[in-house]
Amino acid sequence: MSNSTASNPAPPSQAQLTRRVIGLAISAAVGGFLFGFDSSVVNGAVDAIQGQFDLSSGVTSFAVASALLGCAAGAYGAGRLADRWGRIKVMLLGAGLFFVSSIGAGFAFAAWDLVIWRLVGGLGIGIASVIAPAYIAEIAPRKIRGRLASLQQLAITLGIFAALLSDALFANAAGGAAKEFWFGLEAWRWMFLACAIPAVIYGILALRLPESPRYLVSRGKEAEAKKIFATVWPSDEVDRAMREAEKSIEEDQIAKKTGTLKGNRFGLAPIVWIGIILSMLQQLVGINVIFYYSTTLWQAVGFDESNSFTISVITSVTNVAVTIVAILLVDRVGRRPLLLIGSVGMTLSLAAMTLAFSQASIVDGKPVLDDPFGTIALIGANVFVISFGVSWGPLVWVLLGEIFPTRIRAKALGVAAAAQWLTNFLVTVTFLPLSQDVSLTLTYGIYALFALLSFFFVFFKIPETNGMELEQAETLFVRKDKKKSAVS
Repeated sequence: MSNSTASNPAPPSQAQLTRRVIGLAISAAVGGFLFGFDSSVVNGAVDAIQGQFDLSSGVTSFAVASALLGCAAGAYGAGRLADRWGRIKVMLLGAGLFFVSSIGAGFAFAAWDLVIWRLVGGLGIGIASVIAPAYIAEIAPRKIRGRLASLQQLAITLGIFAALLSDALFANAAGGAAKEFWFGLEAWRWMFLACAIPAVIYGILALRLPESPRYLVSRGKEAEAKKIFATVWPSDEVDRAMREAEKSIEEDQIAKKTGTLKGNRFGLAPIVWIGIILSMLQQLVGINVIFYYSTTLWQAVGFDESNSFTISVITSVTNVAVTIVAILLVDRVGRRPLLLIGSVGMTLSLAAMTLAFSQASIVDGKPVLDDPFGTIALIGANVFVISFGVSWGPLVWVLLGEIFPTRIRAKALGVAAAAQWLTNFLVTVTFLPLSQDVSLTLTYGIYALFALLSFFFVFFKIPETNGMELEQAETLFVRKDKKKSAVS
């Protein structure tokens, strides 16, 4: 009996399977951490870079925003590379790009040189933004897939927090971001070099991950895929997982031949435009200005550098906390109510910031916020982050995964993601010229206007999809489009 037991060990328990799949999901989500870290680490370096290379506000903005162009390219090519090479090799590519970018940016000797390394890092960000959630979705059991997928967004917010915290630590230790620190290198250079550490960790973790079973099935390696499923799925669901993977691959093949985004609304189907507008509005409210430029922003209105770094770290902690709240509420409260509440909160908080900045006085050529307007601006910025983080931050991605018909889902998601990256680039590259050369009041007034428009867009165009199967959620939009087409 003992020999039989030894040769046929008991299958892993449900708790063991859950712990293992959570571990795999966390490892994959480190890509999201790098995503948040690498995209936000520039926050504390903006002023130092501008002074070091004597750049105009326009050139500085482009140096900051250039990573986003790489993001668009990385996101666009990641899916194709993952289908050709496998998920793990593409994760390793992303880790390598992150690593090279951090070293190159840390030793940049000119603005154009820095732009090149930011573009390289952007490619890594784009890859991570696609591969990590795809891998988690492909390996996770259905019952916990939603919670595990949300780890990506949580990892991004943790990455933003870690970047802003490390920026603050380097700047405070050196006495300023532009001051020399270890080995004669300025503190802002160490901010970029620090990104090499999580990049190495991500690469090591990726080497320890099993390949996606879905990819293995697509390559005819069913036996290997089944072994991996058996390590993370309950034994009585492994066969169903294999069938779902095979069905999904068949549907993708059909979609490549029959799926089209073309329609009668400026060349695209109406549902595609809904996804594009959702993605654009998510960025047009100016959320990434907070995470890319907040240190510069607070210095511009009178706070010293040390306090500006502290405020930025507090804001990033707030972002992490409200993302957790959103994860807990999305399936209880629903998508539409949270989006509407978030739009109201963003509009009011951005309007308050607009009012505060309009009362800034100029001292020695720089704007200064006197009380109570400095306090109003601080509260407004954090209420804005809370309103966004509990609604438009995570929920836009939830909706984009639900609203598109299966036959065009992959293509439509790619278009929506590209629209989001390009809009992010537009907002990021215009912030410094608008705020420094025109007016902070006008800049935040524009963001407040888009926040107000986001409320009306959701109110009139977005139905509730909570609790529905994907096929049911799709029909809410398709039926509405068909009715409009019939009337016209």
